[in-house]
Amino acid sequence: MGESHPIATGDDVPEPRRLRQLRRLVTALTATLILGVITIVALLVIRLAPLARAPDLPEAIRLPPGESARAVTLGSDWIAVVTVDGDGQERIRVLDRATGADRASLLIEN
Repeated sequence: MGESHPIATGDDVPEPRRLRQLRRLVTALTATLILGVITIVALLVIRLAPLARAPDLPEAIRLPPGESARAVTLGSDWIAVVTVDGDGQERIRVLDRATGADRASLLIEN
């Protein structure tokens, strides 16, 4: 009988140079992607954290009887409330932000 030749296994075959470069490139790109995602998440957490604080408001805002609020706008030290009464008449009421006291009122003409 003839001589048997050993079969080459994966350990015996050297890795081609281009394949080794490709493997290193894929590993580097994966690491870069992971670091980029971690950086973006960290920046979002840092930048959005101050937005979570609610604005300072008075405990209660008292409107005249028969008026209901339609819209509210916050200023530096005031609150503007658009109100409507039973007749459909709208007003803008400017209130003190700390106390809720009425500062001014403006009738909106139809």
